[in-house]
Amino acid sequence: MTQQVPSTEPELAGVRNFRDVGGLPTTDGRRVRPGRLFRSGHLAHATEQDTAFLATLGLHTIFDFRNAADQKLEGPDVELPGVRNVNLPLSDPADGSEFWKMVRDGDLDQLRAILGDGKAADRMVGSYRTIVRERTAEHSRVLLSMAEDSVPVLMHCAAGKDRAGLSIAVTLLAIGVERDAIVADYLESNATHRRYKVRRSGSAASAYSPEIMELLGPLFDARAEYLSAAFETIEETWGGVDPYLERGLGLTPALRDRLRERLLD
Repeated sequence: MTQQVPSTEPELAGVRNFRDVGGLPTTDGRRVRPGRLFRSGHLAHATEQDTAFLATLGLHTIFDFRNAADQKLEGPDVELPGVRNVNLPLSDPADGSEFWKMVRDGDLDQLRAILGDGKAADRMVGSYRTIVRERTAEHSRVLLSMAEDSVPVLMHCAAGKDRAGLSIAVTLLAIGVERDAIVADYLESNATHRRYKVRRSGSAASAYSPEIMELLGPLFDARAEYLSAAFETIEETWGGVDPYLERGLGLTPALRDRLRERLLD
């Protein structure tokens, strides 16, 4: 059983799914250094107290993986003095604004048609595979930036689950974190206090009916099958983690060593 360090997660009022990834074990007996690698949902609704806390982390860079539709919906991140904010949009598992408009405005029949009978989970699996295959330039930029100077770093998207979750997972693969520990960290996004708050248009009781929330559930779950699909895609496309990192992302052994030194105890 993988052992992890006790959580020292703060209570943030306006930022969901925040955590320090420190403490996760590597295959060679090291651990991720606390205070170096953070993940969260968006920072647009951070309170003054949240912002004051985030400012104490000594962050060098925030990677914001949201797209323009996300930012229009939620707003820009709060600004933290002296912190570089890099917007690096990744594919949205929900295919952007038109899909989310349908989710928020659509009636039950529409939602059944696009999300029912396993379609929602299939959409998520397909999206994870696509991000791994098609977003190598973005993941390369993140890893090379961290190897150079971008640590301590915070990675986030809207919910902090999918785009940030995959980017964190790729980072943890690169520094040799145990696969079970990567999955366990990913699944922490399922905790009730971490989950993204879905907003649906309209005030009718049916907007939040149990059936609608069940249909939407797979979009807001962190499921091991989603992350497994990403790992399988790495194997199928590149033949393993090492060639994926080196050929797919341009992370040479020397750069991986530098990344480990920045992120590991």
